[in-house]
Amino acid sequence: MTRPSRSHRQSADASEQARLDAKMAEAKRIARESLEEISEEEAAALTAAAEADPDNPPLESLEGFVRAKGGRPRSEHPKTRVTMRLDSDVVARLKEDGPGWQTRANATLRKALGLKK
Repeated sequence: MTRPSRSHRQSADASEQARLDAKMAEAKRIARESLEEISEEEAAALTAAAEADPDNPPLESLEGFVRAKGGRPRSEHPKTRVTMRLDSDVVARLKEDGPGWQTRANATLRKALGLKK
């Protein structure tokens, strides 16, 4: 099974964020409409109850959480994606040691080329 390309994942992330933004906007609209239909006393009672609830953080504190992106922080020295054609026995030997074979191949190339990390 192949992994989606980075641009595809970024596009999927952007469309997911757009979907979440639309849902948040709709929820805010519904909340505003609901608030217009209640009395001042009901609004005050709801606000007091919400502020007293320790499990109910203010909406402002959730905004950053909703928009936060997961995953690793960006590397200072990102890798470059390349496509190479290698002899099958070379690839087989690299893969013999299991996961991380691409990292080991990179280290082997760095050593062969006399590059320091």
